[in-house]
Formats: sequence, structure tokens, C-alpha cells
Amino acid sequence: MKESRTQARVGTLRQLEILLAVYHSGSISGAAKKLHLTQPTVSMQLRKLSEGMSMPLYYQVGRKLNLTEAGEAAVKTAIEVLGCFERLDMQLAGLKGLMAGTLNLAIVTTAKYFIPHLIGDFSRKFPQIDGRFHVGNRQQIIQRLRSGEDDFYVFSHPPDSDKLDMMALLPNRLQAISPLDHPLAAGAPEQQVSLEAFCQAPFLMREEGSGTRHAIEVHLTRLGLAPNIRMTIESNEAIKHSVMSGLGVSVLSEHTLAFGEQQGLAVLNVEHLPIVTHWYLAWLKDKPLSPVASAFLDYIKQPGREGIDWQESSDPLNGVLF
Repeated sequence: MKESRTQARVGTLRQLEILLAVYHSGSISGAAKKLHLTQPTVSMQLRKLSEGMSMPLYYQVGRKLNLTEAGEAAVKTAIEVLGCFERLDMQLAGLKGLMAGTLNLAIVTTAKYFIPHLIGDFSRKFPQIDGRFHVGNRQQIIQRLRSGEDDFYVFSHPPDSDKLDMMALLPNRLQAISPLDHPLAAGAPEQQVSLEAFCQAPFLMREEGSGTRHAIEVHLTRLGLAPNIRMTIESNEAIKHSVMSGLGVSVLSEHTLAFGEQQGLAVLNVEHLPIVTHWYLAWLKDKPLSPVASAFLDYIKQPGREGIDWQESSDPLNGVLF
């Protein structure tokens, strides 16, 4: 009798799964589509979960769904509980001699250009493993990290936290770019452009929460300068094409410039640039690594993996020490 009362209070596994789907999609309709359920079914299960906890889990303002404090606590618990079952599945597969399961990575937008190349051999070595990528700007990935939703997180500017273990992956150089016919590109790349002149040109900037924007603002603030922001754009590809179209200059990761269309872009030789940061692989100290996550970590630590330097170091741009 006691066990049934406990289950009624905290909800069923299916209800927790539905709550997580609503949390990830941001809406009842999105969760219903993801889980192949009807919207009334999703709403009914959430209502039962809320009644079992005797507290509302969410409220809506217009079309936006917002979690209450109880809802946030329930989501955190759902992640932990369902994660335990997922790790159990992987351990049971390991006992059968199989390396199977899901590797969850949350990566900042610019990292999507090199992470697939980094883990390609791993996927071929363990074809039974599924990969799940979540791509967002720096602030969005920090939010996922706070809720412990993934195995690993890739940042160029990780948050300063003693709850994280981190490894430096490879350098991330942020380069100044302009249209080919821009006056600042007249002598590129041999002729150096003053940083002050570059900052005075119409500048195309990533959105608030972007790691690239964070790096640019920190670097220029230290030098007592600020860019002349003409437009804010939420996509590296859109910035590249906007620069090609003559809308302004910008600073982007060399990884962004190494893949895709580059015709019509000039890489400028600007004083105090490029901004040199590093990519970091981060994971939560207190969250147990699944067998799949442990295998991935062992794999990328191997010497010579994609030319990565595994020397322990400190990054003066974010103050995180290893």
C-alpha cells in the first residue's frame, strides 16, 4: 500500500518521459508529435502528474510554456531517473559482449563543423552506438549542462565551475573577415589593418549568448574598443553570406570558414587578431559516465587523435584551470 502511494505522488515513468518531452519541445503539441500521442493524452498525463504532486508543474503565457519551481524539480528528477534506466540498458548490453547505447553530446554552434570528423572513427568502431547531437549557442548549452541532460558538452568558452571536468580539444582561432572588394581588404593579407579601423566598419555580430560574441566582446573590451554593430545575426552561415553581400565585416571561427562556401570573403590581417581560444570537452563530475560515454572518453584520449593536444593548460580568456 505504501509503495502505491509513493508512485501516485511522484508519477509513473511514462509521465516523467512525457514531462521531459514537453520540456525539450517547449509545447504540448511538440511533445505529442515527438511521442506520437494526441495532445489531449499529453495534457491528461501531465495533469495526473501534477495532481499526484499536489502542485502545478507549468503555466502558459500566450503560446509559451513556462515551468514552475515544482516543474523544474520534476524535470531534474526525470532526467536522473530515466538516465539511470538508460545506463542500465547499456550495462546489460555490455554483459552480453555488446557496446550499445546512445552517446549524447551538446555542442555550441561552431563546433558542429569539426565534431562529426572527430568522432567518425569512433562510430565506425562501435556501429551499435547511436549518436545524439544537440546544437545551440553557448547559453543554450550551458542550460543543458545545468540540467545534466547530456554525456558531454563542447564549448569554446566553458562556464567557470568546480562541478566540471574538462579537457582541451584543439585551438579555435577567430578570424577577421570582409568582402573581397572592401577597402580594408585592399592589401590583404600582407598589409596589416589597425584594430580601431576594423571596429569602425559596419560590424555583423552573433546574438547574445553566443560564444563567438562573448570572445569578441571580452577581447575588445580589454583593448578599450567596441565594434560598430550594424546587424545581429543568429547564424554563422548567414553572417558569411551577409559579409559576401557587402553588408559589413565580422569575426568568425576558422572552423566556420574552413567548411562551406568561402567565395567572396577576404581574411584580414588585423592587429591584435585573430582571437585564439580553445575548444573544450566538458562533463559533470557528479554524473556517472555510462559505458558508452566512458568508451568515448577513452577513445578521444588516445595519442594523435585528430592532432589534438592533450597537455593540461589554463586558458586566460575564461579563467578555468585544469
